[in-house]
Formats: sequence, structure tokens, C-alpha cells
Amino acid sequence: MTRVIAGSRLHFGLLSLHGTRRFGGVGVMIDMPRLVVSAMPASQWSATGPLATRALEFARPLAEPHRLMIEEAPPEHSGFGTGTQLALAVGRAVSSLSLEEIARQTGRARRSAIGTHGFASGGLLVDGGRREGIAPLIVRYEIPKNWRIVVAMPDAPQGLSGGGEAGAFSKLPGDCALTDKLCRLTLLGMLPALVEGNLADFAAALGEFNARSGELFAPIQGGAYCVGVVSELIARMRSLGVEGVGQSSWGPAAFAVVEADKAEWLRERIAAYLGPTGRTWLTTARNVGAEVSMD
Repeated sequence: MTRVIAGSRLHFGLLSLHGTRRFGGVGVMIDMPRLVVSAMPASQWSATGPLATRALEFARPLAEPHRLMIEEAPPEHSGFGTGTQLALAVGRAVSSLSLEEIARQTGRARRSAIGTHGFASGGLLVDGGRREGIAPLIVRYEIPKNWRIVVAMPDAPQGLSGGGEAGAFSKLPGDCALTDKLCRLTLLGMLPALVEGNLADFAAALGEFNARSGELFAPIQGGAYCVGVVSELIARMRSLGVEGVGQSSWGPAAFAVVEADKAEWLRERIAAYLGPTGRTWLTTARNVGAEVSMD
């Protein structure tokens, strides 16, 4: 039996919607919520657990029949990159194909490649935009061990995916001036602060980057964030003195990067704010790639 454990991906934002190299982006892998997939050869295909049907769709073109067991899975279409992590984990569990080939055959990394590179290496990642094939990994850094990430998901509709996402991208205009600002916030804001271990400067650049990247999607979302409850949640976190906040991908998951000694305090307040219908996680960045073991 092969067992694969992968984290989730938070996507801080894209850099560009048009040009020779499209998309690009910045994101980070986190430990929780996580994905755990087991597979063993069988006489016919079967799957159990959350996302079992989708796991089978990914697995069938890649290998001979296996029995798949999805032991844990993050929420789908919520900003965690669950589809990509599931496709790559299943592919790794049932085949010896390269990650690039698994991604190609399962339709991953058509825009952002943060989740694909993150599955391989973990950490904070910047991809250089897609021209042909998977967008290249430009930067990969580990997140300091004393930083924490609070993830919060209000009771809100799922984010765009599939055909709806593709249709949205086809309608979005480019903004070169905004792309210039996003690149500057990445290269002269987040990255040097991360290298220096300066959380205050990193958080300030991250919060601005995420909000400005969200402006690229305002024609679809109606603003920098996907729905009012997410905007209100992010405003609430800011009111608590937290700057490194934002929405992951199309949402509705939101995040805050904070010091370790402030993390549980923040999570408790956000959990109380969201009430029983919301979900929160206190996690660390995942600075390693997916774990693969064989029994």
C-alpha cells in the first residue's frame, strides 16, 4: 500500500492576466487542513472517503485498477487547492509518473502552478507565469518556524472552479499598472522581509498584495474579495491589529499570518466571530513536499 500525505495551498494572488507570460503568482503550503490518500492494487477500481468519485476520475487514466482510500481531505473549491493536491497525491500513489506528467494528464496547472510546485517542495513559492507547459518556479523559501497561519472559512458559497472559472478568466481585462505594483510588492516587499524574518514588513506587504491582486477579479467578484462575509471577516481581522490577511484564491477561505504567541488568541476570536457555521484552523507553513510511504 502507498500512502501520501499532502498539505493545502493558500494562494495569495496572481500577478497578471495578460501578456507573454500569463498569471504568475505567490502562495504558500500549509500543514492543515491536510490530504491523506492511500492506494493499493486491486482487481477493479474502487474508492472510499471524501472526494472518492473525483479521486477515481484522476486515477483511472494513470494506472491499472487500485483501491483508493481518502482518509482526510480539505474542503473542495474553497481556496485550498484541493483538486490539485488530490490529483497529484492520487497520481503519486498509483503510478511512477513524474509530477509534471501527472499534472498534465489530470488537467492541473493550467493557470497557477503554485499547488504543483508546492506539492513537490512546500514553502512559500512564486511562479513566473505560464507560456507553455507548467509555469516555472522562480522562488521558493521556507517560512520561519515561529510564524503561524490562522485559516478561517465562513459559511459562504464555494469559489469558482472548472468551466465557471475558465469563463471568468476569459472575461477579465488586464491591468499593466496593477501588475507592476504587484511585482514590486512581491520583489521589494514580501520576499526581502521573508528572508530577513521580518514578520511586520512581510505582513504589511502581503495584506496589500492580496487586496490589490483581488482588484484584478473585481469585475467577477464585485470587489477585492469574493463575497460580503469574506470582506467583513478580513476587516474584522484587521480591526484586531493583524495586517497579513487576505482571501485565498477565489475563497471563501481567508488567512492571517501572525506571531506564534498571538495565533491562538486570534483563532479564538475569529471562531467566536464566525459562530458555529464557520471553521477555523491554526496551522504552520508546510516547508516540505508531500510525504510518500509504502507499507
